[in-house]
Amino acid sequence: MPVLLPQCIVPLILTARKSNVPFVSEAGARQRMHERLLRPASFAPPERLDGVIVSRRVPQPEGWPVYDVEPTEADARPESAVVYVHGGGWVNEIVEPHWQLIARIARETGQRVVVPVYPLIPFGSARAVRDGVIALIRAELDSGVQVKLAGDSSGGQIALSAALALRDAGTVLPATVLLSPGLDLTWQNPEIEAVQPSDPWLARPGGRVLADEWRAGDALEDPAVSTLFGDMRGLGPLTIVTGARDVLNPDAHVLRRKARAQGVPVSWHEGRGQLHVFALLPTWAGDQGARVIVSSLN
Repeated sequence: MPVLLPQCIVPLILTARKSNVPFVSEAGARQRMHERLLRPASFAPPERLDGVIVSRRVPQPEGWPVYDVEPTEADARPESAVVYVHGGGWVNEIVEPHWQLIARIARETGQRVVVPVYPLIPFGSARAVRDGVIALIRAELDSGVQVKLAGDSSGGQIALSAALALRDAGTVLPATVLLSPGLDLTWQNPEIEAVQPSDPWLARPGGRVLADEWRAGDALEDPAVSTLFGDMRGLGPLTIVTGARDVLNPDAHVLRRKARAQGVPVSWHEGRGQLHVFALLPTWAGDQGARVIVSSLN
C-alpha cells in the first residue's frame, strides 16, 4: 500500500509545482504550448511498476507510441483489454500518476491496458486523435478482444468522443469510464463561476486557449471536440468519477442528466471536497476513487 498524503496538502503541492499556470491565464497556456514545442516532455513509464509487465509496440500506422501493460498474475484475462487515454489539458504528457493507475487497473482486473501516447498541442488535434484511438480500438476488436475504454480529464474528452463515433458506426463498448472529463470546450456553463474559487488547478482563461487550439478548425460544439453536444442514445454504460472542487464538475452533472434521460446507464461517483482527477492523487479519497474505476472496468 503506498503512503497516502493528507488531503489538505495537495493544493499546496499543486501551487508549488505551478500546475495551474497553463490554465489560469491565456499567457500561461500559450507559454506551455511554446515549451512543449521546444522541449517535448518524456512519456516513458517509470522504471518499476509493481505487478505488471510493460511493453512498447512496434511503430503504429499513426506513428504514435503505444504501450501494453499486462498483469504478471497467472489469472490474466487475454480476451479483454482496457484502452486508457491519459489527460493533461491536451498539452501535458502522461506522467507517473497515470502509469500507477494504469498498472493498478491491470493488476486488479487481470486485463491488459493499452496506452496510446497521442500527439499533443501543437501537433495533435481533437478529430485526428479521436480517429487514432478508434483505429486502435478497432484493431483490438478485430483480433477478438473485448475492449473497455477509460480516460481522465482531456483524455476523458477523447475517450467519450471515440465511444460516440464507434456507437454511430454500430459498435457499442461494454464500459466507458470517465475521470473528471473535459466535456464542453466552449466553457459556457454558468455554474463554473461558483466552483472556480475552490479549484486550485483548472480555470477558464487558459482552458479556452487550449480548447481553441485543440479543435483545429472544427466547431467547438462539434461532438468530436465537445462531447456534451453529442447524442448519447445507444451508448454502453458510463461511469463518471468527478470531484466537487473541479471546474469541470458542472459539465459532468450535465452529462449525467443528459445520458440518463437518453437511456444510458450511468454510474455516478462525486467526491465531496475533491479536486480535479482526484483518483490519480495519493490520498485516501484518491484511493477510493481508483477503487471505483477498477471496479467499473472489472
